[in-house]
Amino acid sequence: MLQTLLIALSSFGLILFVAFVGARLLRSRTAGLSIRMQVFIALASIVGAFAFGVGVLVLDRVKARATLLAEESARSEASAIAALVQNDMKVRDRDLEAVAQDLSVLSPDVGVTLLAVDGRAVLIPASPEYQGGAPGSVAVTVPIEVDGARVGSVQVVKRTLEIQRTLEDFAPTILIISLGLGVAAAISAALIGRTIASPIEKLTDFAVRVSEGQLFASPPAAPHGREVMRLTQALEIMRRELEGRPFVETFAADLSHELKNPVAAIRASAEVLADGALEEPAEAARFVQRIQEATARIELLLGELLSLARIEARGVEDARVVDLRGVAQEAAARARDRGAKVEVHGVSSLVKGDEPWLARLVDNLLDNALVHGLDKGPVRLILSRSGEQVSLSVENPGAVSEHVRKKLFRRFVTTRPDKGGTGLGLAIVRAVAESHGGTVRCETAGPPSVIFVVKLPAARQSLLTREPSVDK
Repeated sequence: MLQTLLIALSSFGLILFVAFVGARLLRSRTAGLSIRMQVFIALASIVGAFAFGVGVLVLDRVKARATLLAEESARSEASAIAALVQNDMKVRDRDLEAVAQDLSVLSPDVGVTLLAVDGRAVLIPASPEYQGGAPGSVAVTVPIEVDGARVGSVQVVKRTLEIQRTLEDFAPTILIISLGLGVAAAISAALIGRTIASPIEKLTDFAVRVSEGQLFASPPAAPHGREVMRLTQALEIMRRELEGRPFVETFAADLSHELKNPVAAIRASAEVLADGALEEPAEAARFVQRIQEATARIELLLGELLSLARIEARGVEDARVVDLRGVAQEAAARARDRGAKVEVHGVSSLVKGDEPWLARLVDNLLDNALVHGLDKGPVRLILSRSGEQVSLSVENPGAVSEHVRKKLFRRFVTTRPDKGGTGLGLAIVRAVAESHGGTVRCETAGPPSVIFVVKLPAARQSLLTREPSVDK
């Protein structure tokens, strides 16, 4: 019963394994075959084939050895019976048929056949399974000679069916051992593939973050392996080169990209006014308002870009211990003064940094949630601490458009330019977080809720913990 259960479980596991590998191979037609899967398939196939071959070889050799032993036993028995018949015929001067009458009293389970010179059987075993040529048996024939003349032969049949049945019973055990070796090989292959692929995947994520503009991103921890360490150093050098690009060039490119529309609006309005619109007060007032709006947008853009440039170029200049919960409460109070619904949850969370910049980070996240979120509930600011890290989560009802999810923290990315957004708010959040040794990411893109999470190093001093509270 236990053996049957093991065979069933092994078969089911083998089916799942084949299905898993098949599904990965089908997916590789479009996404390519990963290093993990290449190592997995190669090592698992080699060890699995080796284990199966060893199992088949063991069964074959055991069967051959058992057959050889049966043949030797049959040959010894046939030789002994031939000598007995020969002596009886010679001493008592009897023919082969008379001797066969005496031998017929033997047990029918004995596979002894006496054959005359012409091949005629003078003694046949009662049981067909002991007759020559029966399946699951071996037959050995020894001649009977009297005074140098052949008078007949003795054929002894030995059954090997029991041996075959034993081998058949032993085969599932060999199969289970082979499957066990295959599973061990698969697990080893998975671990080896993970060891090889894991640092490459981390370096890929690091390169992607740098390509998305996170020039302050930290490379993964130093991995094992000389080749991977050299690749990590090369990527870090590349990041530093990108970080050290001339600021004027980057600033000018970003500024010229974003100022095209307001400058064009000012030029067009000025041309209309110069063409005679000044003589019509209502028309002149409308174009003057356009110039004022474009000018205000230029001033806002310049202010945001200068702030971003300052934090990226200088980093944190006046670092001190700051209670991030207090900063969040003040930002929430300013938002409530504008009629927004904001809640602050969590305990006191001390970090080391520049309080005005941290306030700017919270304000920008809060403004982003209020401008782009849905008015279905309050915006929630949640502070927590885990080990040496402080987390600030900003949660609001809504969803992030799929086409901007991967570039949320780039400059000039906004989905609501009609509401005065410059597309620099989240870029400033990212720069402030990274300058403080932290990170920011969109943990949930919704629906139903969008959650941004900022993680900063906790201040290295004892904290006065309080019970969690809610400010409304």
